[in-house]
Amino acid sequence: MTETVLVAGYATRHVARSARRAGYRVCAVDHFLDIDLGWNVIDYAGFEELADLPAAIDQICSRNPIDHLILTSGAETIACPGIRRAGTDPETIQKFLDKSSIQKFFSEIAVPHPTLAATGEFPVMIKPVSGAGGWRNAIVRTEEEKKAWIDGMELPYLCQQFISGLPASVSCVSDGRRAVAIASNEQILRGFGDSAFGFAGSITPCDHPLADRMMAVAEHIVAASGCIGSVGVDFVLSDEAVAIEVNPRFQATLDTVESSIGTNLFTMHMDACFGRLPMARPRPRRYAARRILFAEKDCMIRSHLDRFGAIIADIPRPGTEFSEGDAMVSVFGSGESREAALRMLDNHISVIRQYLE
Repeated sequence: MTETVLVAGYATRHVARSARRAGYRVCAVDHFLDIDLGWNVIDYAGFEELADLPAAIDQICSRNPIDHLILTSGAETIACPGIRRAGTDPETIQKFLDKSSIQKFFSEIAVPHPTLAATGEFPVMIKPVSGAGGWRNAIVRTEEEKKAWIDGMELPYLCQQFISGLPASVSCVSDGRRAVAIASNEQILRGFGDSAFGFAGSITPCDHPLADRMMAVAEHIVAASGCIGSVGVDFVLSDEAVAIEVNPRFQATLDTVESSIGTNLFTMHMDACFGRLPMARPRPRRYAARRILFAEKDCMIRSHLDRFGAIIADIPRPGTEFSEGDAMVSVFGSGESREAALRMLDNHISVIRQYLE
């Protein structure tokens, strides 16, 4: 009998699509409720604030028998008694949602990572202790800049040594004791404004001399973490592979990973939850790229973008309003080389941009 999974979190489209392609019946609780989420689920519910998410989960569960619960960003620690959680337990997840705990963990297992900055040391990377996606991270170079960031955020924070280099990540699967690296990824960041370090896309595989070393370090990290299922590790590649964070959930690189290796990541996640890991790292078949397009000004989508479903994802409905800086849509490209994948991506972006005003 086909099992039903509930995918819940702030953004779930990528996981829901992978789960459907893996043969599951899929329900979702999601903030955006994009058009292509509806293509992949049998039922869904929305929420505005994260505090409303548990009620939306209860709403779905009242209408559907759920066999497995998959929690994505924003929902990782929610308790849902009576539903089997497929993934890392809440206590372990909580450890890796706290960046100060991650700092201590990296020290304990002796992997290269940014050190905590000393008082008066500049420049430094300042970031909230909790939160995903890098949106609030910033480089501060003076006490005045540091104070302005603290006053503007009003959140617990930490300051780390700033490491320059290529932002990258590794996607792994783990059974809680062993881990296998599935793919290396080059991360695309916003690169400007208040969200300069915010995630804006990925290229899989990562073309860097340290990519293999990074994958080995990621396997060591994830195996020691106790996390189960799909787990990601963020890095900066400079003179060495420097570990930045652990993401104990499906990552935003899922689309390019699956496109590159030609293997369903949700199936690998569920297998890992039951103690089954790949015998070896998958070999990439091609390069895959994804870029998130952001609103350059306040605007409304009037076009029916679903007709471009072969080259885009996270498709907004006509009439959706965006404020300047909001994520609007994801665009894809692929090819036999990194350059070919980026050329296709740029061509697709040129096509889509004319419909975003």
